[in-house]
Parts: sequence; C-alpha cells; structure tokens
Amino acid sequence: MAVAAVTTEPLTKTPPTKTPFQPLRKKRLPAGRPREWYVSHNRRLKAMRLAIALLDSGVYLPSSANNARIRTTAERLGIHPPSDTTCRMVRALIRYGR
Repeated sequence: MAVAAVTTEPLTKTPPTKTPFQPLRKKRLPAGRPREWYVSHNRRLKAMRLAIALLDSGVYLPSSANNARIRTTAERLGIHPPSDTTCRMVRALIRYGR
C-alpha cells in the first residue's frame, strides 16, 4: 500500500520577495557651507517629507493643507512642529506636485 508523503515545502522554488523600499543610507552634509544653507536644506527635506505624507493621506489641494493639518501630520510622523515658513513650503510642494 502506497502512502502519500506530506511536505511543507513547495515543489517549485520561488525567490524571496524583496521589500519595495530599501532604507536610504544617510550621508554627511558637506562641510564649509554657511549656516543658512544647512537651515534651508533641512527645511526643504522636512517640507518634502510632510508633503509626501499629506499626499499619501489624501490631501491633494494646498487649500486643504492648513497649518494645523500640517502640524498634526508632523506630530503623527514624529517630526518637530514645522514653522509657518515650512508650512508654506509644504503647500507650494503640493501645488507644484499636482
């Protein structure tokens, strides 16, 4: 009498799936620039992260991205509350990203 063997492995080997996003390696900022350059660079990065998060959450119009909503999104992401200037930059990115 033949007995069927039970296996837990599939018959065909499939390659392991890769995650769609690989974490980026942080690079040091270039030395020797004026302080204003570093401030504006970090402000642009923060505005970009917030704009992407707002677009992902369904906010597609700059008029619906008021300062309170942007600051709430920053709190949800664990980012320090943005200034009014950064909020304006977020709205500009949303406006030109459409």
